[in-house]
Amino acid sequence: MAFLSCTWLGTERAFVFHKVGKGYKKNNYSIRKSSSAVLKTSCCVQFSDHQKEYTAALVIPTGTGARIGGYAGDGLPTARAFASVVDRLIAHPNVLNGALMYWPMDNVLYVEGFGMDQFFSGKWGLRPVRWNRVGLVLDSGIEEELLYRHLQCADAARATLGIAVTDYALTEKALHVETFITDDGTSSGRIEGLELLVRASRKLIEERNCDAIALVTRFPDDDDELLHSYRHGYGVDIVGGAEALISRHVAQECQVPCAHAPALSPLPLDKTIHPKSAAEELGYTFLTSVLVGLSRAPHYITSRQDSHAEDIWVDSLDAVVLPFGVHQNTCAVEQLYHSRTALFYVEENSTEKKDIPIPSDNRLIKTSNYLEALGFIAAHKAGVLWDAMRPQISSIRRCP
Repeated sequence: MAFLSCTWLGTERAFVFHKVGKGYKKNNYSIRKSSSAVLKTSCCVQFSDHQKEYTAALVIPTGTGARIGGYAGDGLPTARAFASVVDRLIAHPNVLNGALMYWPMDNVLYVEGFGMDQFFSGKWGLRPVRWNRVGLVLDSGIEEELLYRHLQCADAARATLGIAVTDYALTEKALHVETFITDDGTSSGRIEGLELLVRASRKLIEERNCDAIALVTRFPDDDDELLHSYRHGYGVDIVGGAEALISRHVAQECQVPCAHAPALSPLPLDKTIHPKSAAEELGYTFLTSVLVGLSRAPHYITSRQDSHAEDIWVDSLDAVVLPFGVHQNTCAVEQLYHSRTALFYVEENSTEKKDIPIPSDNRLIKTSNYLEALGFIAAHKAGVLWDAMRPQISSIRRCP
C-alpha cells in the first residue's frame, strides 16, 4: 500500500494505492479545506509487499557442551537479542527451553532439530500459526508421584497460561533409556521403545486432533561426576543427546512439531550451583518451557504444492548463526554453502567436540562473539557493506 497527500486549489486530498494483481488501484479521499491554493505534497510510500522480512536461524545443538546454550536455557538471552534485530528468528528447543524459565517472543519460530534440518535442506517449509492443540505423551515407566507432577504442570499451563494442552496418553510399556558420552566428547544415548512414543503420538494426532506433541520419558538419574560438572557450569549435558534422538525420531515419523522433557528425580539442594544451570533446580519438571514453545510452534509443510503465501522456505533464509565447530554437526548447514544465506560462526562459543577443523570455506564468516555477530546481522539486514564500517575499504574491482 502507498499513501500520498496534497493540497490543490484549497482542498487537501489523500490518495491511497492498493495492490490489485500486478498493479495498484487509486482511491481518492477529500480530507478538509485549506486557505492556501498552493500545491503542497507530502509522500510516505510503503510498498510492504516488496519489503522482504529478514529471517535468521540461531543454532546451538544440544549435548555438545556449548559454552553458551549448553546448559539450562542459557542460550535464551542470545535469542532475545537476535529476535529484537531480525524480523523472524528460527530457533530450536535447546536454545529456547529453560525448564521453568521461558520468554515469549512473537517473531520467534520454535522448530525441533529434525524439522530444522528438513527446512535447511529445502524439503520442508514452516507455516506460522496463532496457537496449537498440544498433546502430551508420558512414558508409563514414570513413577506415580513424578507422573502427577507432570500432569499438574500441564493443568497449570492450561489454567495459568491459557495453553491448549488438551489430551495426554501413556505409552503401552515403559521405555528404557541409557545415556553416555561419545568418543568425540558429546552426549548420546540408546533408547528402547521409540515406537511406543510414535504410537502414542499418532493416537493423539489422529484421534484428538493434536497439532504438536510434548514428550516426557523417564531418564536414568545422572552419573554423579558428570552431573556435578554440569550443575557447576562445565562439561556436557548428559541427557541432551538422548533427548535429541527421541524428538528427532517422533518428528520424522509423525511430521508434527514436538519437543522432549526428561523425567528425573528431584535433586538435593546445592548452594554452589552455577547460574547457567540454576533454571533446572527450581521444580519437579522441565516441561513448562516445552509446552510454551509448542503452543505456537509452526506447522511443517512437506510439499511445496501444499504451500501458502505465508509459509517460510529456505529460500527466505537470510542468515544462520552457529557455534564454532557446528558447521560439521548434524544440522544440515552445509547445504546452504552455495546459497545466498550468510553463515556466521561464533568463535567464543566453543563446544566439547574433539578434533574440530578450522572452517576453511569462505562462505563461513567468523565472529568473535554473539555481540559481534549481532552487529553483522544488523548491517546485513540494513544492506550495508561490512567493509564500509571499517577503517580501510578497497576500491571497486574490474571484471576481466
